[in-house]
Amino acid sequence: MTNTSTSQGMLKLRRRMLVIPLAAGLLTAGLLAAGCGSSEASQESRAEAETPAANGASYPVPGVAREIEPSVVQVNVSSIQTTPYGPQEAEGSGSGVIYREDGHIITNAHVVEGARTVNVAFADGSVETGRVVGSDPYTDIAVVKVDRGNLPAADFGGGDLELGQLAVAVGSPSGFQSTVTTGVLSGLNREVPPEITGGSQETALVDLIQTDAAISPGSSGGALVDRNANVVGINVAYLPPAQTGAVNIAFAIPASTATDVADQIMENGRAEHPYLGVSLVDLTPETARQLGASVESGTIVTDVDPGGPASDAGIEPGGVITAVGSEKVNGTGDLLSALRRFDPNEPVEITVAEGGNAREFMVELEEMR
Repeated sequence: MTNTSTSQGMLKLRRRMLVIPLAAGLLTAGLLAAGCGSSEASQESRAEAETPAANGASYPVPGVAREIEPSVVQVNVSSIQTTPYGPQEAEGSGSGVIYREDGHIITNAHVVEGARTVNVAFADGSVETGRVVGSDPYTDIAVVKVDRGNLPAADFGGGDLELGQLAVAVGSPSGFQSTVTTGVLSGLNREVPPEITGGSQETALVDLIQTDAAISPGSSGGALVDRNANVVGINVAYLPPAQTGAVNIAFAIPASTATDVADQIMENGRAEHPYLGVSLVDLTPETARQLGASVESGTIVTDVDPGGPASDAGIEPGGVITAVGSEKVNGTGDLLSALRRFDPNEPVEITVAEGGNAREFMVELEEMR
């Protein structure tokens, strides 16, 4: 993707708790309002929370909280921010999840952005100085390291996710450490588009888990867990009710994404992402009619980076990308999500609708710079 910035939404995302709330940021009104968890689903989750599974393999909510609480930390940062009055020292707070017992902790990139100092407060009341090992703006994942061993690392995973299953969020909203809220998984494969994040298309948050478990400023980087106390997501954002009218619509980065990026950061100090070299806009039914497109969904190629992978493969502006390999593309978020499953320098087949024809292009991806 090109690094051209898209237009900003009404409010920005990615800022620490003391700046703008969206689990440290804000979204514009109406975003992803459809498909949120229903009251019936919430009642089912409460019933599930009160009754342990018959096979004894899972916990009621108090048991989940006891199991995961030692693995969730509060991440306190200080930084220098540019203001109209000159550089000013600012402080912020977020959350994190212990990933390795040797002191590696997963949090959000926006929590530690620009951090001069990082302190990690543990559930047992102790505090350690941390350092940022690396940060990935494309997935909003970062890794912090403390010089302390034998830490209670969380279990990441949980298998396939289902709508309506129990979700428990643990973090430090507004500095209230080890806060537990509960709900259900309200949606899967959600997207926060780039016009909301105020960044480029590459930094759109995709493949997100939606939950109605309450998440607030300072919850960023905390754990979203299932009834087995497995971390299924890293909390990242929510829709503020006062600005959006939404009630309990929050988002988490899937555990598989978080751990994959964290492993790369721990090994190389950074994560690699594939680069296609196009600018995009979603194809809507109205746009399809205006363009006379032969398809009703996909993402329109509005510009191509000269000398980039897409250009080298012969993809030109005006086409509509409809598939990556065998995976259908309904919009820009689908394309970003599909591409992130490939490695740089890996060939991938891109299907493009041009006029009334569909063409397959074999593109050798490059690394995002």
